[in-house]
Formats: sequence, C-alpha cells, structure tokens
Amino acid sequence: MALPSSSSPTPPPLSVSTQIKKDSFRSHSFKLSSLQNGNNTNDNNVASFNQNRSRRLALLKLGAAIPESHLLGVKASKLLSGDGHMMKPSTSPKMAPVNTAVAEENALEWVNKDKRRMLHVVYRVGDLEKTIKFYTECLGMKLLRKLDIPEERYTNAFLGYGPEDSHFTVELTYNYGVDKYNIGTGFGHFGIAVEDVAKTVNLVKAKGGKVTREPGLVKGGSVMTAFVEDPDGYKFELLERGLTPEPLCQVMLRVGDLDCAVNFYKKAFGMQLLQRRENPESEYAIAIMGYGPEDKNAVLELTYNYGITEYDKGNGYTQIAIGTDDVYKSAKAIELCGGSIIREPGPLPGINTKITACLDPDGWKSVLVDNVDFLRELD
Repeated sequence: MALPSSSSPTPPPLSVSTQIKKDSFRSHSFKLSSLQNGNNTNDNNVASFNQNRSRRLALLKLGAAIPESHLLGVKASKLLSGDGHMMKPSTSPKMAPVNTAVAEENALEWVNKDKRRMLHVVYRVGDLEKTIKFYTECLGMKLLRKLDIPEERYTNAFLGYGPEDSHFTVELTYNYGVDKYNIGTGFGHFGIAVEDVAKTVNLVKAKGGKVTREPGLVKGGSVMTAFVEDPDGYKFELLERGLTPEPLCQVMLRVGDLDCAVNFYKKAFGMQLLQRRENPESEYAIAIMGYGPEDKNAVLELTYNYGITEYDKGNGYTQIAIGTDDVYKSAKAIELCGGSIIREPGPLPGINTKITACLDPDGWKSVLVDNVDFLRELD
C-alpha cells in the first residue's frame, strides 16, 4: 500500500459544521460490546445507526461544537510563569482574570480529587478507509465504531485496543472532499507499546507503509523504539514493552515553555509529572504528564526544543478529550490557573452531554467531558 507524502498543500476550508443545530434527537440502543469481535475492516461488523442516532453520538466529536477560528492556529497567552506563579492578566476577553491565591489553592485541591482519564485524541485524515486499514492491519487496532453524518458531510471512526469506556482511543475525522491536511510542526507523534518492535516494523513494510526510523535503542537508554508514518503522515513511535493494559500510550506535543506547560497541566488538569529529562547535547527537554504510571496509562509527552517558542499547529491534529466528574468545576479551575475557556461548561444542545473546552498556554486544545454522560453515550 503506497502512502501519500505528508508534505502536501493546505486543504480547502473544512466542511465540518461549527454550529450545533437545535434538533430533537431520538435514541436507539447500541452496545459497544457488539463491535469487539470479527473483522475490523468490514463495515458489516460496525453497528448501523440511523442519521439521528449517528448525529447524536457524533456530536461527541467536539470540534463540531466550537467555531473553527478557535480550533486552528490559536495562540493562548502564557499566564503561568516557569515557577508556577501567576503573571499579569491578559487584556484579551478570552482569558480569565487572575484570582486570589486561596481560590487557586482550593481549585487545585478539587482537581486532584477529580476522577480523570484521557478518553481519546481527535485528528483529521484524508482517506478514512486507507487509514482504518493501516491501523487495523499494521498496528493491530480494532475498529470500535464508525459514524457517518452525511448532512454535515463528515464521518468519524473510533479505533483502539479495547472498549472506549476503559481505553484511550483515536477518533478519526474525515471531511467529505478534503484529502490532505497540514500536520504542522507542533504535533510530534503518537506512541504505541508493542511486544516486538522489529516484527511490527517488518509488518508495516510488508503492507507498503513508511518507516522513518529503523528499530534501535533510545540514546542513553535500554528501550527499543522505531518510528512509522500512517497514510496522512502522522508519526507513531513504537516502544518495545511487555504486555500492557494501554498499548495506545502516548501523545507528544511541542511547547514553547516547558516549565509553564508543566505547571499548567499540574494545576489546571491535575496531571502528575511522571518524569522529566534534559538532553543538552541534542538541545531539547521532555516532560511526561499523566494520571498514572506510563506503563499502564496513556500519557502526554511535552517536548521543548531549546530556543523555539512557537510552532505551526497546522489543521490536522485537533484535541485530546479528558473525562471529569464536573465540567463546571473543571472550567473554574482552568480559569483560576489562567487558562483560556473557548467553550463555556454546559450540556450540548439535543444530547445533554456536558462539556467544556480550553486552550493551554501554547494554544493546544483539550475538551473535558462529563464521565457519566460519556458512558451514557456509549450505551
């Protein structure tokens, strides 16, 4: 299978609607467990939805609920200094005012008690069927569900290594008529834990995939890794590990101020700093953030390249969705930490799934989704 080059021109405007229509939605029963068996590339093994049901579930693709001006190329003001203290508030109406130290401390205390989990990562692809084929045949993922929304001219596909109620997954978005995206320089890669890196690389080659770095040990370490690209040019790092409950284990994003980013995700998102490494010889540093040990949970890898403070985000990668017990308190905590709320907390019209959305100091978007509502949408 020949894969297209990632160095493609910027596509025409996206066709995903940026408004939520005030329709009345009718629910139909759908069990996720019915999708766990059978051939992953056969649409007959994916539950069939009528348009109303598809539309209701597909609105969890929260990019459709936020104006495109907020999705692409937005740079949030940096309100957290490297030592974690608040900087002077921005004059932008989108940025929250600085609050008292006591209020910030209370918000941080609640965030650390919240039940949070990385739910899925959302990005756009130019050929959905080719991408599904690559992920299932080369990377061993399962197609969990597929939702076509013809009236909005897009299709979603959810893939991963286990049910969405307990595993981190990818949500692919195909916009009708758009076959190429600019990935930009800010997005880094996704990480997948495999038992045998060399075997996986050989499989990718046999299927016509692109290997950008052959298997080898990480410099100064003992972990065997390799890099491959999917049909749209998104990079995947293969990490050789034993059996793990979360094979889709990593999202890497580049940031302009590592201290600022780490403090934001610790305070506003309640993530733990699992490890931090400096590599002065290669002039970069990384911080691994997450909600549990990285060998058992999906994590966020933040990378800082010395002297580079801004990146082109392109229009391919979209956001990470995170579960929370209370989107209202989550939004308040983000505001208190200087975050930019781009979607006020509350239920989505028609489906009542409560969400809020924000930008981090580098402009990367995250959506927080009510835990109970998320599970209800999977029933």
